[in-house]
Amino acid sequence: MSHENESKVDPKEDRGPGDLSLLVELHKKEIWDWKQKESEWVKTENLLSGTKKIIDEMGAKIIQQVAVIKTLEYDNGVYKKEIEKLLAEKNK
Repeated sequence: MSHENESKVDPKEDRGPGDLSLLVELHKKEIWDWKQKESEWVKTENLLSGTKKIIDEMGAKIIQQVAVIKTLEYDNGVYKKEIEKLLAEKNK
Protein backbone atom coordinates (compact mmCIF):
# COMPACT_ATOMS: atom_id res chain seq x y z
CA MET A 1 0.00 0.00 0.00
CA SER A 2 1.36 3.44 -0.93
CA HIS A 3 1.20 6.51 1.27
CA GLU A 4 -1.45 8.16 -0.97
CA ASN A 5 -3.98 5.44 -0.12
CA GLU A 6 -3.52 5.67 3.62
CA SER A 7 -6.04 7.69 5.55
CA LYS A 8 -4.82 10.85 7.16
CA VAL A 9 -5.07 10.61 10.94
CA ASP A 10 -3.56 12.87 13.57
CA PRO A 11 -0.26 11.20 14.50
CA LYS A 12 -1.00 11.80 18.18
CA GLU A 13 -4.35 10.08 17.74
CA ASP A 14 -4.21 6.34 18.37
CA ARG A 15 -7.71 5.77 16.97
CA GLY A 16 -8.17 4.89 13.34
CA PRO A 17 -10.57 6.56 10.91
CA GLY A 18 -13.11 3.78 11.41
CA ASP A 19 -13.12 4.10 15.21
CA LEU A 20 -16.65 4.88 16.36
CA SER A 21 -15.59 7.24 19.17
CA LEU A 22 -13.50 9.27 16.70
CA LEU A 23 -16.45 9.47 14.28
CA VAL A 24 -18.75 10.58 17.11
CA GLU A 25 -16.32 13.34 18.09
CA LEU A 26 -15.97 14.48 14.49
CA HIS A 27 -19.74 14.57 14.06
CA LYS A 28 -20.16 16.45 17.35
CA LYS A 29 -17.68 19.05 16.10
CA GLU A 30 -19.51 19.28 12.80
CA ILE A 31 -22.86 19.65 14.62
CA TRP A 32 -21.34 22.38 16.81
CA ASP A 33 -20.10 24.22 13.70
CA TRP A 34 -23.57 24.05 12.11
CA LYS A 35 -25.19 25.25 15.34
CA GLN A 36 -22.82 28.24 15.34
CA LYS A 37 -23.79 29.03 11.74
CA GLU A 38 -27.48 28.66 12.60
CA SER A 39 -26.98 30.99 15.56
CA GLU A 40 -25.49 33.61 13.23
CA TRP A 41 -28.39 33.15 10.79
CA VAL A 42 -30.93 33.63 13.59
CA LYS A 43 -29.04 36.68 14.83
CA THR A 44 -29.02 38.16 11.32
CA GLU A 45 -32.72 37.35 10.84
CA ASN A 46 -33.59 39.07 14.14
CA LEU A 47 -31.54 42.10 13.16
CA LEU A 48 -33.29 42.24 9.79
CA SER A 49 -36.69 41.89 11.44
CA GLY A 50 -35.91 44.70 13.89
CA THR A 51 -34.64 46.91 11.08
CA LYS A 52 -37.80 46.30 9.06
CA LYS A 53 -39.92 47.24 12.08
CA ILE A 54 -37.97 50.47 12.57
CA ILE A 55 -38.37 51.33 8.87
CA ASP A 56 -42.12 50.68 9.04
CA GLU A 57 -42.45 52.88 12.15
CA MET A 58 -40.41 55.66 10.57
CA GLY A 59 -42.49 55.47 7.39
CA ALA A 60 -45.68 55.84 9.43
CA LYS A 61 -44.20 58.82 11.28
CA ILE A 62 -43.17 60.46 8.01
CA ILE A 63 -46.71 60.08 6.67
CA GLN A 64 -48.04 61.57 9.90
CA GLN A 65 -45.59 64.48 9.69
CA VAL A 66 -46.57 65.18 6.07
CA ALA A 67 -50.19 65.45 7.20
CA VAL A 68 -49.19 67.84 10.01
CA ILE A 69 -47.18 69.96 7.56
CA LYS A 70 -50.13 70.20 5.17
CA THR A 71 -52.40 71.26 8.02
CA LEU A 72 -49.90 73.91 9.15
CA GLU A 73 -49.47 75.21 5.60
CA TYR A 74 -53.24 75.51 5.28
CA ASP A 75 -53.46 77.28 8.64
CA ASN A 76 -50.64 79.64 7.63
CA GLY A 77 -52.55 80.54 4.47
CA VAL A 78 -55.72 81.22 6.47
CA TYR A 79 -53.84 83.34 9.01
CA LYS A 80 -52.05 85.23 6.26
CA LYS A 81 -55.38 86.14 4.65
CA GLU A 82 -56.79 87.22 8.03
CA ILE A 83 -53.74 89.38 8.74
CA GLU A 84 -53.95 90.98 5.32
CA LYS A 85 -57.65 91.62 5.84
CA LEU A 86 -57.02 93.19 9.26
CA LEU A 87 -54.19 95.35 7.88
CA ALA A 88 -56.38 96.48 5.01
CA GLU A 89 -59.16 97.45 7.46
CA LYS A 90 -56.65 99.26 9.67
CA ASN A 91 -55.20 101.25 6.77
CA LYS A 92 -58.64 102.44 5.57
